[in-house]
Amino acid sequence: MSLHGALTGLGWECAAIYRRGEDVSEAALGVDVCVIATPDSAIAGAAAAIQPGNAVVVHLSGATPLSALGDSNEVAALHPLQSLPNPHDGAVALRDCHYAVAGDPIAQEIAEALSGKWFAIADADRALYHCAAAVASNHSVALLGQVERLAESVGVPLEAFLPIVRASVENAFTDGPAAALTGPVARGDQATIDAHRAALSDAHPGELEGYDAMVELARKLLESPSGD
Repeated sequence: MSLHGALTGLGWECAAIYRRGEDVSEAALGVDVCVIATPDSAIAGAAAAIQPGNAVVVHLSGATPLSALGDSNEVAALHPLQSLPNPHDGAVALRDCHYAVAGDPIAQEIAEALSGKWFAIADADRALYHCAAAVASNHSVALLGQVERLAESVGVPLEAFLPIVRASVENAFTDGPAAALTGPVARGDQATIDAHRAALSDAHPGELEGYDAMVELARKLLESPSGD
């Protein structure tokens, strides 16, 4: 629905929207583009149910290969590298973001119509690409959940951390993650890391494994900025 809102806002016409369980066999007839916006596991089944037509069939998955759409239609993949929390905000977020594309050039045309930038991802690389996207979005949110739990236990609201999070992210994109890293790992301050671990072991032992994992990732960043 986010893509529907974004494109109709630009004047594109929508012939029909099919809900779960409805007959989609004629979805690609009489239109230029047929978009499959189902969960990944349902893409192949939906594509197989669509009769061949003049439309390019497009899926919006980051991880699913283009081959899931079969070979009876012109096909493409268009994955917005963006978080879409709801249809209204999602329609706005789809403007001026990056898109992973594959297959028919219509995917590039849609990205450009939305003032976005695009890059091509081959089927063999889609799972790894989507893994990077999940780390960027889902893992960063999960880390903020850890921040919230630890901060609440000492009476500090999550919102107090917004400036440091925002600055750290901006620095990582401006200077590169390795150059942007600060704190005890970057300083080689093992005493502070040990103090963190002792405090977690005492008050939040369930958080220690996650902390240790991130310390190791920070060390890996310093040892090899490329992550190799």
